[in-house]
Amino acid sequence: MRLDKFLKVSRIIKRRTVANEACDAGRVLINDKPAKASANVRVGDILTIQFGSKETKVEVLDVQETVKKDDAKELFRYI
Repeated sequence: MRLDKFLKVSRIIKRRTVANEACDAGRVLINDKPAKASANVRVGDILTIQFGSKETKVEVLDVQETVKKDDAKELFRYI
C-alpha cells in the first residue's frame, strides 16, 4: 500500500493530501530513510513522522485498504 494512503487509512494523519505534503517535505521516514508518498508500506516497517518539533514512531502491524474508525488503531503501534 502507498505510504500516503496508509497514513490516512490508519488515521495517523487525517487527510491524504496532508500526508502527501508531509512526505514531500521529508518529514516521513520508513526504516530511517526518507520516503516518498508513493513508497510501499509493509508489515513490520517502522515509520517516523515529524509533527513540528514532535516526533512519532510507529510500527506497522497490518495493512488494509479500508478499516472502520474504531479498528484503525490496530493497524499500528506506537514505539
